[in-house]
Amino acid sequence: MEKGGHALFNTAIGVCGIAWGPLGVLAVQLPEADSASTRERLLKGLTPPPEDAPPPPVQAAIEGVQALLEGRAHRNLCEIALDMTRLTPFQRGVYAYVRAIPPGQTRTYGEVAQALGDPGLARAVGQAMGHNPFAPVVPCHRVLAAGNQPGGFSAGGGARTKLRMLMIEGALERGLFD
Repeated sequence: MEKGGHALFNTAIGVCGIAWGPLGVLAVQLPEADSASTRERLLKGLTPPPEDAPPPPVQAAIEGVQALLEGRAHRNLCEIALDMTRLTPFQRGVYAYVRAIPPGQTRTYGEVAQALGDPGLARAVGQAMGHNPFAPVVPCHRVLAAGNQPGGFSAGGGARTKLRMLMIEGALERGLFD
């Protein structure tokens, strides 16, 4: 990818956004209340790249996200290049681990912390999930609170969106948390 840009795109759960730069995808944004709010949140903290037609690798990422949110894709979207240069080493480690959780499966914040070598970092894992700029490519919706409770979710709709995404993937029975 030679230059940066951003675009909004339709999914089964609403309008999402994606921003990219020369090193890969900079951010992915799940739906907010409206397209303007989705764009604003997508570009928060970025030098706003212009709205542009996505280059082929970004278009492939968009199609992967659309398929995932329709329940058609049962893959991790690990082929999508992410630009993590503005993230801390801890965030990178958390996101790498979470990115490998297959669709239809979940882990708790504590299990992620344990896998990273320190079960005492469960809250830090939760904070990293809350700041995830790549949802659902880094599938923070697959990480639950203790006791497999939904916990928080920073995307529009909060925990309800998280549960909806898990139901689409087959990780939860419909109505389990209604």
